[in-house]
Amino acid sequence: MAKIVLENLGHSYLANPNGEHDYALKPVNLTWQDGKTYALLGPSGCGKTTMLNIISGLVSPSHGRLLFDGQDVTNIPTSERNIAQVFQFPVIYSTKTVRQNLAFPLECRGVAPARIRQRVAEVASLLDLDYALDMPARKLSADQKQLISLGRGLVREDVSAILLDEPLTVIDPQMKFMLRRKLREINRQTGVTMILVTHDQSEAMSFADEIVVMKDGLLQQSGTPEELFSRPQNDFVGYFIGSPPMNMINLEARQGVLATDALSLTHQAPTESSTLLYQMGIRPEHISLVDDTVANIGVGIIKKIEHLGVDGIVTLELAANVLIKAKTRKHTEMTVGTTMGINVRHNDALLYRDGILAP
Repeated sequence: MAKIVLENLGHSYLANPNGEHDYALKPVNLTWQDGKTYALLGPSGCGKTTMLNIISGLVSPSHGRLLFDGQDVTNIPTSERNIAQVFQFPVIYSTKTVRQNLAFPLECRGVAPARIRQRVAEVASLLDLDYALDMPARKLSADQKQLISLGRGLVREDVSAILLDEPLTVIDPQMKFMLRRKLREINRQTGVTMILVTHDQSEAMSFADEIVVMKDGLLQQSGTPEELFSRPQNDFVGYFIGSPPMNMINLEARQGVLATDALSLTHQAPTESSTLLYQMGIRPEHISLVDDTVANIGVGIIKKIEHLGVDGIVTLELAANVLIKAKTRKHTEMTVGTTMGINVRHNDALLYRDGILAP
């Protein structure tokens, strides 16, 4: 297991990059503690796989340093980093049994046969693969094959970290839930650091102790799932984390305050340039829909109700034709065309200045 530090780490696939726009991964500083779970989250092409491949040694960074437990491993080959990587599609030997697949990494390292048998049994038990040890790997389901890929990393006792490059993409939704839970259990039992690459925010939120959100090769925010949800540092994080995304309502300066016709929410007007865009960010989950006579910030007319089982998404039209969404479990009691009151706690209405959370 290892503490992983990225020091001003950046990478361009061009031989002579000319400016930040030529970098797949713009310089980043990050510290990942030993034994925790992390997620690299963002849309396709945002640089998350590039970062993962630099950590594994498959890609050499253009500049910066990578440290494992204080040791500079930037130029050390993959084989000497003690990293296990699980890819999007299971990498297994289909002609071998599950037992042989799990034993193979240890056999390559000359581990004693008795110890190999012991480690294979321990890992198979951890992954609930005991019953399948003597089955041909080709006969297993996709999620079982992915467990074998994971087991090939876990069976080694010298692994510094397990890197997971969108390993749940080919798995059906119910199996995804079970595998995420299994990964968390394995992390708690073994203490091995795990880093997951994904574009699925629900996958990242349910798996990671800390999430790194990326866009266009640039780190947008790093923090716990709770931090990213409650206080997104910019409008992209507010949009990418949460379903539906954060409501963003434009504000304008009026007699010393920032205000909107849509809601009776105000902020003191700043002294800087009036050309900046100011917005109020409110999570749909932080909106309470009440009788219009007891609203604390305004009213809206229900335009649409989406039933999602226990929760529902209610779209309301406010004054000035502003639309917002509220997530509530009271949606079954509501009808389109009804006027509802809107309540929001003061701390849940966040001010953004040109898309950045205001201090």
